[in-house]
Amino acid sequence: MASLRAGAPPGPLSALGTGVVALAVALDQTAKALAEARLPLGQVIDVLPFLAFVRVHNTGIAFSMFSGSGTALNVLAIVVSALVVALWATTREGGRIATIGFALIVGGALGNLIDRLRFGYVIDFLLLHLGDWTLFVFNLADAALTLGPVLLLVAFLWPARPAT
Repeated sequence: MASLRAGAPPGPLSALGTGVVALAVALDQTAKALAEARLPLGQVIDVLPFLAFVRVHNTGIAFSMFSGSGTALNVLAIVVSALVVALWATTREGGRIATIGFALIVGGALGNLIDRLRFGYVIDFLLLHLGDWTLFVFNLADAALTLGPVLLLVAFLWPARPAT
């Protein structure tokens, strides 16, 4: 794992960086298109005891906060993405793990921004729950936006093992 975190991360325009961003956006948009085509709006379809499919249209961000903020959320997504790319381009440590983390954040933000620009809302379709208690409904872009910072924490805060 240390070698994955060693050295400067490949930058935003590297094959790894652009590949992960493109893959995150493609998987997210494909999954949302399938959800739009096959899941009735609002109908819950149980998959596992803690996971269900349910298509909802979210005009806000996480947990539907700031619903109806439209243009402001689009501008915020663009500004945050630009800041992440700028930080990524200037980072000199963290290796490939950091690149994947940064790329997942950018890819996730772009996936949700595409929805907001096309539809005026984000398509969410994965319902995480405990019995009748709903934790949240999310999509693959949201998963990328969650996994990306976790990988950055690993890249920058987890102590690297010395090479043996």
